[in-house]
Amino acid sequence: MADLQGKALDDSYWRRTLDEDYWAALLDQGEIVLAADQEGPASEPVTSRPAAAEGNSPDNGNAWPAAQRAMAAAEIFSLTISGANRGGLLVEWNGLQGFVPASHLRVMLRNMDQQARMSELASRVGESLTVRLIEVDPEQKRLVFSERAAWSEARASSPVLSRLSAGHVCHGVISNVTSFGAFVDLGGVEGLIHISEISWDRVRHPGDVLTPGQEVEVYVMGVNPDQERIALSLKRLRPNPWSLAEANYQVGQILEGTVTNVVSFGAFVRIEEGLEGLIHVTELAEGNFLHPRNVVREGDTVKVRVLNIDTANRRLGLSLRQAYGAGFDAEE
Repeated sequence: MADLQGKALDDSYWRRTLDEDYWAALLDQGEIVLAADQEGPASEPVTSRPAAAEGNSPDNGNAWPAAQRAMAAAEIFSLTISGANRGGLLVEWNGLQGFVPASHLRVMLRNMDQQARMSELASRVGESLTVRLIEVDPEQKRLVFSERAAWSEARASSPVLSRLSAGHVCHGVISNVTSFGAFVDLGGVEGLIHISEISWDRVRHPGDVLTPGQEVEVYVMGVNPDQERIALSLKRLRPNPWSLAEANYQVGQILEGTVTNVVSFGAFVRIEEGLEGLIHVTELAEGNFLHPRNVVREGDTVKVRVLNIDTANRRLGLSLRQAYGAGFDAEE
């Protein structure tokens, strides 16, 4: 009896936290990005009344009673995202179309303008989503799912979460890649590798380094059971290259590196992962040149001489002209 009361209270909580603004956005006319196999190309927004409101007839066979039983039993489903609009994501279940409000996704889309928010939601069309029902209303044609509710319940019952602590090294599989990081399935629970924790190098987008389905070893930075968050890192499995810079390199040494960025005051050169040095404009070449790009370009492989190493401030001074000898000029 207590379990049933607990489930009822839990369902009541998730229904109360449903953001009605997002549901209103679904019912209103608005932009919807559909999956490629639906009407309209996925790359183009389709303006129409959402199918979630149109196709969900109260007389749709046994689907609605089945949905009510599934919600009462707190069943968990894995559904494919069929579309997106500014309020959230569209999914299909037993011939009915449902809605997952953005406020009920595991990752909240905070501090985003409308265009960035829509782009992030649209990028998830075609993905699989683990959800459970939190509202079933045949008369109003409402079928609302929550990813947060599903994962909250899964994590609460998972022994993996209770065993994890900061400092552990775990094996996992990349389950999703977003603009701000990558999620890792650790065997029943998921953790997040923030973009800043992927590599000691600068990472423009996590998708440039990681792909869904990729197996990885990760370092656990922290676990917060109350907020259901696991912070992970890839780069901390390797030493910080700056901590070893003075031991590995000496002033006057000739090295080979790759030009990563060219600016008005010089060029940055990558010596190894996470270790970049600066060739000041005065150390590029002899003679006159309009811009450092007249001497080097991004992607060039160059020889450089180490001028100074400052590990405390993470600065490595390099010279191009001294590496190639006296008289090296821009034309060379």
